[in-house]
Amino acid sequence: MEKAELEELKEKVPCGAVLEHCGFALDLKESTRRAMKYRRGDAIIIVIHDGKGWFDPLSDAKGDVYSLVQHLAGCDFREAFVQVASLVGFVRSEPAWTRHPREREPDLSLPERWRARRKPWRGSATWRYLTDARLLPERIIRAAIGANVLREGPRGSMWAAHVDADGAVAGWEERGPDWRGFATGGAKVLFRLGRPDALRLCVTEAAIDAMSLAALEGLRADTLYLSTGGGWSPATDAAIRALAVKSGAQLVAAPDNNKQGDIYADRLLALAEEVGCGAERLRPIASDWNVDLKVRAEARGIEEGGRLPHARRARQG
Repeated sequence: MEKAELEELKEKVPCGAVLEHCGFALDLKESTRRAMKYRRGDAIIIVIHDGKGWFDPLSDAKGDVYSLVQHLAGCDFREAFVQVASLVGFVRSEPAWTRHPREREPDLSLPERWRARRKPWRGSATWRYLTDARLLPERIIRAAIGANVLREGPRGSMWAAHVDADGAVAGWEERGPDWRGFATGGAKVLFRLGRPDALRLCVTEAAIDAMSLAALEGLRADTLYLSTGGGWSPATDAAIRALAVKSGAQLVAAPDNNKQGDIYADRLLALAEEVGCGAERLRPIASDWNVDLKVRAEARGIEEGGRLPHARRARQG
């Protein structure tokens, strides 16, 4: 097979066509135009680069359309080529995007784009989204603002910074009433809320969940609340390890209460075992920590509470 032939075929068959043909369905709520999440049972594949690339958020698997077929079918490259060729002309279902197009970013660097955005203020659109839609208490919002990890995004959305060990912004999670995504050109490391020297490390899948868990626990002084943004990049892995290797560290795996969350938690607990730190699985009662926060707020009024007497814990080692 000539290289030109291989490249031409890749242009004709996007990764989404392979996934739909194999029974995956697009999760529109969890997708953006730049990162489309496909599900089949417990399996998840994220399609990127305008359909030309993909990755598995729960493993290191990634690549182009040929490697995707090999990943799904367990076949060699030659068979993958044959399967891809058979999908030329495959008509995919088009996603009915409901969110507004992303505002055009100015021609600025990533740090400049972050600095150009205002911090939320009481009564601002982002503040209302966090308090009214997410039911986060004012104390938590002010703590995140004070840590310089929150910004006003477009149309009432929130930007939650992912920073490295030195506090440099590498990217940000974007969440709002109508959209979700991650900073264009940014990198997922860790969203961090709490004392940088804290030894109890609660790792969640989203900044909203990290802040919600902090609210449910009363923003414990011994805890650093973290979010991976649903990803597991080499930078994220290195950042978690750098925190977990500290003497006396306790890694708390606190992802969502579902199969994907369990897989994610297993990966965190395995990391803790590798570096030799304490570990436990902390599971929300509902699907995630923000839902737990809303349930508590509805039942008892918005308040700052103690130690999650309702949460289910599973200790490791």
